[in-house]
Amino acid sequence: MQRVYFDNAATTPVSEEVIQAMIPVLRELYGNPSSIHAEGRAVRALLESARKTVAHAIGASTADVFFTSGGTESNNMAIKGAVRDLGVQRIISSSTEHHCVLHTLETVEKEKGIAIVWLPVDTLGRVDLDALEQYLADGQGLKTLVSLMHANNEIGTMLDLDRVSALCRQHGALLHTDSVQTVGHFPIDVNKTPVHFLSGAAHKFHGPKGVGFIYINPSSTIKPLLDGGAQERNMRGGTENVYGIAGLAKALELAIAHMEDRSRYIRELRSYMIDQLQAAFPGVRFNGDYTGNSLYTVLSVSFPPSAKNELLLLSLDIAGISASGGSACSSGAEKGSHVLAAIGADPDRKSIRFSFSHYNTPAEVDCVIGKLREILPAPAAIL
Repeated sequence: MQRVYFDNAATTPVSEEVIQAMIPVLRELYGNPSSIHAEGRAVRALLESARKTVAHAIGASTADVFFTSGGTESNNMAIKGAVRDLGVQRIISSSTEHHCVLHTLETVEKEKGIAIVWLPVDTLGRVDLDALEQYLADGQGLKTLVSLMHANNEIGTMLDLDRVSALCRQHGALLHTDSVQTVGHFPIDVNKTPVHFLSGAAHKFHGPKGVGFIYINPSSTIKPLLDGGAQERNMRGGTENVYGIAGLAKALELAIAHMEDRSRYIRELRSYMIDQLQAAFPGVRFNGDYTGNSLYTVLSVSFPPSAKNELLLLSLDIAGISASGGSACSSGAEKGSHVLAAIGADPDRKSIRFSFSHYNTPAEVDCVIGKLREILPAPAAIL
């Protein structure tokens, strides 16, 4: 059975060009980049070339880019480092952040006594920026970090990062943005939109898993999260994942070069799926700001109440379609989505996240619609 993969927000297939870029590193460039001999210097050159690629992609200096194991490490590094090394006493965030941010906030609140301020979100998942402005103005002299994701990984609603950046500058707050879902998909320029910390992960733009990066503004130097050797200019101990970093750089290079074409194609594909779903299931709805400022790779679909809903995601999987409930799963059992709860979604409806890449096709959308018709009989689908 030919499977249909619509879970690109979870991870993307690795591009063939990326695989080909990684193979020579695995086979031939085996030196340790910290070694001073020829083999080490060759790998060091590759590492710094990759750093230059990332820096160029986000408008940063190479000195401000550090490779990590991915978004979770980068987000932990930013938040915990800001608390430990920059005197942060208060963090403003939202309840719709990724779990790696939410759990990190819980940790610094419990262990360090950091005050956590939660911003309201509306029914579309938009953060209340007027409330942010008010909280920043009423800071009572507390050193503040604002931690908000650039685009929500479950419903796609995007943050007005320009406005948030301006507010933080106006009130002297630090800004961390989890941009894992947007790096490689939207233009990002930390010169035009200043932030103090920004994170990315290769596997969200057709690179390998287990490798990412953090941008750290030179005005906000922190100490390492992982102690060890002098790797990453003393910022992250441990021998670098060189072949992964090579793959990240190639994937990002391709993503930036083809961003306009890929974006246009995926937007059209997403619109096609919206039209087909609305025609097939009159009671269907969509979560998030899907017609507004939204992540074009994500479509969170809310199906009407039905006896079939409980096993809908599993039924799609059996039918050869990979999608997501929008929330992490543990031991194969679906958990409720904290994002859907935060926006007040109807718990009797079933939400499925379909997320796209340029590898998907209209024929695959047609396949999904056909399978959904089989799984959800018309009378149940239009309740």
